[in-house]
Amino acid sequence: MRLKDKIAIVTGGGSGFGEGIARRFAGEGARVVVADIDGEQARRVADALDGAIPCSVDVSKSDQVAAMVGVAVDGFGGLDILVNNAGVAQRNMPMLEVPEDVFDRLYAVNVKSLYLSALHAVPVLKARGGGVIINTASTAGVSPRPGLTWYNGTKGAVITLTRSMALELAPEGIRVCAINPVIGETGLTAEFMGGEDTPEIREKFVSTIPLGRMSRPLDIANAALFLASDEADLITGVCLEVDGGRCI
Repeated sequence: MRLKDKIAIVTGGGSGFGEGIARRFAGEGARVVVADIDGEQARRVADALDGAIPCSVDVSKSDQVAAMVGVAVDGFGGLDILVNNAGVAQRNMPMLEVPEDVFDRLYAVNVKSLYLSALHAVPVLKARGGGVIINTASTAGVSPRPGLTWYNGTKGAVITLTRSMALELAPEGIRVCAINPVIGETGLTAEFMGGEDTPEIREKFVSTIPLGRMSRPLDIANAALFLASDEADLITGVCLEVDGGRCI
């Protein structure tokens, strides 16, 4: 049980990578707050896990993020691991055609959420004597695909923020790492492909991945489990590609 008695929050935990992480953490003994903007999905996942608590949250809203951290503190007694996984996609399209409200939402959910979660969670992690923050970034922040310019920018920001947070929080015993998944088999897949997920379009994306497949929730969950565990005790500031060789 690699996370026995650890207390974790997983945002975006109601589906996709977040659900995979929540399930993997719970299976390794963690007590998990499954946080998602879709409260019904959060409850569905939490109900399937031993001792998990669902939480409905918009991670771009400070009061809701504070309440989410409060769920962990009130329900479990503290916080050891924060997984900032919630994110929104941009439909693949020319950069000048992306509406301003889409741009604003991209940066609010994918970037501002890290600021808000730090404001509310870092003091709790400090009170526990340290902890781990894991941010879900993307290969888009390392090797951008055309048609996703503004989304790529958010993930580049997550990578830089992860490294800077790691430096600043190291004296507090808080490790900060990121995971860079290649395009995955999740509910966001069609958006990245331009709104339609067909075998032909999928093959174009898969052809750029040397190991020949997209990422799956379990791939990302296994990486998150390692980074959150004591096995990674000397690892911080790492942005780990889980990409089948896409960024080589």
